[in-house]
Amino acid sequence: LEALLFAALFAAMDDAERFKDVDQLLIRTGPLANQGNYGSIFPEHVPFEPSADILPFLRQGANILVIGAGGLGCELLKDLALVGFGNIDVIDMDTIDVSNLNRQFLFRSSDVGRPKCQVAAEFVMKRVKGVTVNSHFGKIQDKDASFYRQFQLIVLGLDSIEARRWINSMLCSLVTYESSEDGTVTPDISSVIPFIDGGTEGLKGHARVIFPRVTACFECTLDLFPPQIAVPLCTIAETPRNAAHCILYAHLILHDREFPDAVKPDNDDPEYQQWVYAKAVERATTFGIGGVTLTHTQGVIKNIIPAIASTNAIVSAMCALEAFKIVTNCAAYLSNNCMYMGTHGLYTPTFCYERSSLCVACSTTRVSLTVPPSETLEAFLQRMVDDPRMRFKSPSVRAEGGLRGDTLYMRGALESATRANLALPMCELVRDGASLIVTDPALPVNTTVIVQFG
Repeated sequence: LEALLFAALFAAMDDAERFKDVDQLLIRTGPLANQGNYGSIFPEHVPFEPSADILPFLRQGANILVIGAGGLGCELLKDLALVGFGNIDVIDMDTIDVSNLNRQFLFRSSDVGRPKCQVAAEFVMKRVKGVTVNSHFGKIQDKDASFYRQFQLIVLGLDSIEARRWINSMLCSLVTYESSEDGTVTPDISSVIPFIDGGTEGLKGHARVIFPRVTACFECTLDLFPPQIAVPLCTIAETPRNAAHCILYAHLILHDREFPDAVKPDNDDPEYQQWVYAKAVERATTFGIGGVTLTHTQGVIKNIIPAIASTNAIVSAMCALEAFKIVTNCAAYLSNNCMYMGTHGLYTPTFCYERSSLCVACSTTRVSLTVPPSETLEAFLQRMVDDPRMRFKSPSVRAEGGLRGDTLYMRGALESATRANLALPMCELVRDGASLIVTDPALPVNTTVIVQFG
């Protein structure tokens, strides 16, 4: 009842009354307002100038995009709206499942099946008077560069490395360069769209501030992510040791064995989840293993890490604070990564990532690969997939001045026409030092790779 009364009172206030505490940070300066790391972004120090005009800009002039409307995304939308942002867009491709309701507090049981972004937008606009939240139901890859250019800031509430790589590459591609009188080429700050990456995993999380092509981008530090832990298939098939092994047996082995001609099942299909659960229980019983539940089954086949609402709230608060500081310039922003570790007590170390000169997303240096002249194109494509600098998924390759045409291998409609090139050695397809244009679904823009024979 108290919460409902507070919400009603909050909704009845005008902007000046509702955000009077926020305004205190904007209409006066303080001892820390002009200390920090501004020099790493701007050519000259940009001091904070208190003004009564900052809050109206926050309410009406700043456009901010939230990517993801799940556990972290719900918290972000709430925090950003309550801190004063008046124009927010949110994009998400998922619909609401009943399992979301325990932590994604903007949703109710009557919303199950509806797009998360639409329901979240409706809820926030209903509870916070004066805020406009525009929802976009779909993939981030469906939006072009013009869509992302309209925002001053983007905040990520994603649970996928692939999606982070894609949006990072997109924002890096939007940066233009300018030349000084002495010939020095630097990023045009007006074209840089900063983004804040928030992430949670159980009782751990992080908030990270990235200025594309100025500070270390997401791709610069991709090799710091731990590799996925794979379970040997023989263990799953022959000697399961825990409940997850039994679930994976039904999911990866038994389904194909019982339905050899069936299409690949949808991991989000409740009927398929129930089938896997029932078969996993049978196998667990056979081997005397306990712990197989429907919730665990859903987590294993969908690769879900248990989410904790309090972790989402903490990380969201960190991200919202950084967004507020960047847009208003009222204090130094994070430089540039903060970890939250709540497994044993509270530990929040902050450290600065450095840019990589070999980054395929933000570096102006082209990637060079040294390969044997006799290496086949198929092996070369796999080399790019395995290379920690690129980590491509399904690359297609064109060559500038190829010996057998410019298109070396193209997936999709041209795959059959270029398939024969896969068995040919690279020396028959390109010259030493050739520039290859690589297209891959992991990145929104092409990557140039220089081939060196050696």
